[in-house]
Amino acid sequence: MYDVQKIRADFPILGRRVNNRPLVYLDNGASAQKPRVVIDAMTKAYEEEYSNVHRGLHYLSTVATEKYEGVRAIVARFLGAPDPEEIVFTTGTTEGINLVSYAWAAPRMEAGDEIVLSVLEHHANIVPWHFLRERQGVVLKWVEPEGDGSLDPQKVIDAIGPRTRLIAVTQMSNVTGTLVDVAAICRGAKERGVPVLVDGSQGAVHRPVSVPEIGCDFYAITGHKLYGPSGSGAIWIAKDRMKEMRPFLGGGDMIRDVTREAVTYNDPPMKFEAGTPGIVQQIGMGVALEYLMGLGMENVAAHEATLRDYAREKFRGLNWLNVQGDAPGKGAIFSFTLDGPAHAHDISTVLDQKGIAVRAGTHCAMPLLEHLGVTATCRASFGLYNTTDEVDALVEALELCHELFA
Repeated sequence: MYDVQKIRADFPILGRRVNNRPLVYLDNGASAQKPRVVIDAMTKAYEEEYSNVHRGLHYLSTVATEKYEGVRAIVARFLGAPDPEEIVFTTGTTEGINLVSYAWAAPRMEAGDEIVLSVLEHHANIVPWHFLRERQGVVLKWVEPEGDGSLDPQKVIDAIGPRTRLIAVTQMSNVTGTLVDVAAICRGAKERGVPVLVDGSQGAVHRPVSVPEIGCDFYAITGHKLYGPSGSGAIWIAKDRMKEMRPFLGGGDMIRDVTREAVTYNDPPMKFEAGTPGIVQQIGMGVALEYLMGLGMENVAAHEATLRDYAREKFRGLNWLNVQGDAPGKGAIFSFTLDGPAHAHDISTVLDQKGIAVRAGTHCAMPLLEHLGVTATCRASFGLYNTTDEVDALVEALELCHELFA
């Protein structure tokens, strides 16, 4: 049984008060809170087990290396990946996508080659491709969502042309919560010989993931959204794609030999990991993923679906609230504006006085907000520890906003 109150007790910060009110944390789409097991594991790593990893022959280095490297297998299990050697550690999805842009895409793309993107994308899955547009003349082809915020997989597939070299698409919009059928996109792309990168920053947080079932070539995740520490993350890369990639950053660990005349590189995944890594951060992410798997991602998905349905029904009763996007099967992420003069920042400020944390602005998704015809929104993004009582608290605070700004 999914006991949300017991789960909430695992997160120390949820017991605090903000502005003399109980904290209602609805900013999970930006970054999730951390369970005690993650905090304790990181504290232990620093207090008892810290050393630099790899090559050290002393006890602490051996322990730290075993803990750190053991996270690859945890990430692989979380993503349903067959081989931990397909997991490259990163600081988050942003670095993972930049890695693919520089190490895989740039060497094989010429002026006029195309990358297909959806308008739903986070800037982290837009800007690295703009680099290739600016530097190499690559063309970005955009696919727009439907009126309800959904993304038709067939429209993405139909955008493939003779010069399409990659599709880069999110699994879940961080603005509207739209769940994208990335498996359908991958099937269509595979038939046409086009690789697919999936931004799993939001998708992996809210539902079970199996990269073999999705059928993509690259799948990136971010630790801090997965209830782990900031500065942690990973990207799954199919072995055949790894073989096609040049190194990204240069430094220690990614080399085999260095001479005055030449460099030989390490084997993947180390080939793509230069310098001293975020050792404790990655250990913390591993503990967070174990925590999630212990809860069962299917149980997390069911709980959040209940929250989504409850919030959706409550919001429909507020005829002055404008929710952006209401796609079938969407996640528990709601972006909204209010009728009247209130800016998203005004609404967020009032909610904060009620102890409610939401995000306000463009959510690193300016093309999508332009498509929606808004300059900024408030976003309430729910997580595994949120409750229907917190939905009620949000609605009550929004009613106050309506009274203040109408």
